[in-house]
Amino acid sequence: MQHIEQNLQKRRYDFNKLRKKLRRKVGEAIVDFKMIEENDKIMVCLSGGKDSYTMLDILRSLQVSAPISFELIAVNLDQKQPGFPEHVLPDYLSEAGVPFHIIEQDTYSVVKRVIPEGKTTCGLCSRLRRGILYTFAEQHGITKIALGHHRDDMIETLFLNMFHGGTLKGMSPKLRSDSGKQTVIRPLAYCREKDIADYATQKAFPIIPCNLCGSQENLQRQAIKQMLQEWDKSHPGRVETIFGSMQNIRPSHLLDRRHFDFDNLTSLVEESEPTISERVVDFYRP
Repeated sequence: MQHIEQNLQKRRYDFNKLRKKLRRKVGEAIVDFKMIEENDKIMVCLSGGKDSYTMLDILRSLQVSAPISFELIAVNLDQKQPGFPEHVLPDYLSEAGVPFHIIEQDTYSVVKRVIPEGKTTCGLCSRLRRGILYTFAEQHGITKIALGHHRDDMIETLFLNMFHGGTLKGMSPKLRSDSGKQTVIRPLAYCREKDIADYATQKAFPIIPCNLCGSQENLQRQAIKQMLQEWDKSHPGRVETIFGSMQNIRPSHLLDRRHFDFDNLTSLVEESEPTISERVVDFYRP
């Protein structure tokens, strides 16, 4: 009996430690990129996956102790996939007391009609989804749109763009939409996927798998993810170093003439040595 109690205490300790870590990482990202401001109305895009559940949960936790006031509304896009469990998210959000809205749009039929069998559906699906969510945001006075992409997503995107797009760019933690009307934020920018997965498992979120595209095991992103996972096992710390490099850019040591004047050897953008600063993250209070 004592052994069981000790195990329970350890599990509680480990979970609280993980929760504090995620809160701290999200708080740092919010402060570093000024993601949330006074009286923001934030649309938390909830897909039913581990990332968006965790993002909503951590933001709600920070909302209680944050030094500013902001509103959260969870929004899910029901794409009318066959067999989609429509009750799961409304039941979860109602029980949790979270304000929410379910948008019903049959993008599934559109994607299946346009994309040939066996081809990647992600590109068209994401464009349709983005347009619908942006429209909702504009109609409902949303000031920020929160997406659940995490650190691993950003690193994967960096390599995807290098290997397949011929450009050196990742995934922005904060950006303006193409129309300039919406601001998109990614509060999980500093969070590791395995920490998020562990948190979601311990919280027992009712996960809804995305099966619109089937397995598509040969997607380029999956290949990049596998490569990074192998690096992480064989060279611990390498992935962390890669992520650090995304925050420490030297245009003068690359080949883009738009960002460095090689004729006069002068920088067209500010370059500075990395500094270690003491940050007071008001959003995170243990």
